[in-house]
Parts: sequence; structure tokens; C-alpha cells
Amino acid sequence: MQRVRNRRAFSLIELVIVVVILGIIGAIAIPRMSRGAEGAAESALKANLQALRGAIDLYAAEHGGEYPDVADFADQLLQYSDVTGATSATKTGNFIYGPYLRSIPPLPVGANQGENGVAASDGDGVGWIYNETAGTIISNTTGTETNGAGTPWSDF
Repeated sequence: MQRVRNRRAFSLIELVIVVVILGIIGAIAIPRMSRGAEGAAESALKANLQALRGAIDLYAAEHGGEYPDVADFADQLLQYSDVTGATSATKTGNFIYGPYLRSIPPLPVGANQGENGVAASDGDGVGWIYNETAGTIISNTTGTETNGAGTPWSDF
């Protein structure tokens, strides 16, 4: 008597087809996943700039068109202030304006990522560059630091 063995297994062709399909899925999915992190950083930068610019504008509206001083930027936006811009940690009869922010947000992109300092020019611990004359604020990044589309982070 002859025994007939039924071997059930995948053929080499079937395994090659599965590997090719997995390769195609990987080629599509990996670039999309890596762009997701960059997109999140860009969204965080835009949100942080919007919060900072809104706080600066509100400060100016309540202080007769005067923008916060670069030297006292954090105090003037994080504490109570009077009409002249003097600050106090507590709200009193004279210190009725603000606070405009809970904290200065950290820079989410670039070489200075994580820094939340504000200055008129680049320096240690500086995440944001602020022009007190115009009331403008930008990220402390170089022109070579760009998003995926090639737009410099400092242009946001």
C-alpha cells in the first residue's frame, strides 16, 4: 500500500507575493507617518504664535497702544499690570490688566526647540524673537530651518 501525504503549505510564489504586498504597503505608509510628526510641529508653532500674538495685541489694546517691553515681556504678559505697564503678581486696585498668558510656550521646532525665552535677538535660551516697536514676534530659527514644503519656520 502506498501512503498519500497531503502536505499543506505555502508555495514559494505565494510567500513572494505576500512580501511584495507588505513592501508596497510599507512604502506608502512610512512617508505618511513621518510627515505626521512634522505636521504636528508646524501646527504647534502656528498655535503658539497665535497665542503670543493675541496676547501682545490684547496687551496693546489695554495699554493705550503700547506693546510689552522686551526686557519685561514675560512679566507683562504673565502677571497683572497697571496702565503704565508696571507689574504685580497679585490683582489690586491699580493692577487690573492681565494676565494674558499662563506661560510663555516653548518653541516646538528648530535648533532652539524647547526654549521659551523671548529676546530682541538670538541668544541662549531664546525661543522667540520679539520686536517691541512693531509688536511682532517670530520663532528663533534660521532661514535654513524649514518645514517639508521648504518654507522657513521664521516666516510663520
